[in-house]
Amino acid sequence: MFYAITRQISPAMARCELTHVDRAPIDMELAAQQHHQYQQALRALGCENILLTSEPDFPDSVFVEDVAVVLDEIAVITRPGAESRRGESATVAAVLAKHRTLAYITAPATLDGGDVLRLGRRILVGQSGRSNTAGIEQLRELLQPYGYSVQAMPIHGCLHLKSAVTEVADGVLLVQPEWIDASQFAQYTIILVDPAEPHAANALRVGSGLIYPSYFPRTLARLHDSGIVPLLVDVAELQKAEGAVTCCSLLLN
Repeated sequence: MFYAITRQISPAMARCELTHVDRAPIDMELAAQQHHQYQQALRALGCENILLTSEPDFPDSVFVEDVAVVLDEIAVITRPGAESRRGESATVAAVLAKHRTLAYITAPATLDGGDVLRLGRRILVGQSGRSNTAGIEQLRELLQPYGYSVQAMPIHGCLHLKSAVTEVADGVLLVQPEWIDASQFAQYTIILVDPAEPHAANALRVGSGLIYPSYFPRTLARLHDSGIVPLLVDVAELQKAEGAVTCCSLLLN
């Protein structure tokens, strides 16, 4: 049984922060439909949805993953690297406080949840434009009492670590080698994204299931060849806001 915290799309999403993609018109009605279908996919994989109301003052607030890191023992409320996003965390923290002990990343540290990938007791954190050295060190100190190791991972050319690598099955990573050095994952089974689909490394594990974008057919074929059959969703309008399937939820078991 999982809870999935999601948030309705902000009516101001067209003013979202962008770093590595060009601004393009967002069809807000279609974006809302795609987000609804994403929530249906979460429910299909056994999640009970906790839907937060939209935040008109925070264009990026649908991407709830970035404001918290949720583990079995604790939830860490982050301090996002984009100043415009730092007001998003209060409502998420209020929900998480019902389920987890809370800890906080504090200034001058910055940390985005999209930069944090959990692999068992190993926590990888992207060294990105949104997560700085101080943020990684604070996360290490907060998680050390619970037996987690925290390792900084250099990335380049993308917004977050989980733009470059995600876990798609036990011990199996989906990797974009143009954005991260795949040789760092020698102990794992690696599936490389198809070169024609640079944004195809982001997938969301939900228990034994997987949610994956429907518009990366070549990389999807590589997943199928490895025996991985994900549940497909279309989040193309959200991707125009530099989002992806991991960004739009926080999972708690």
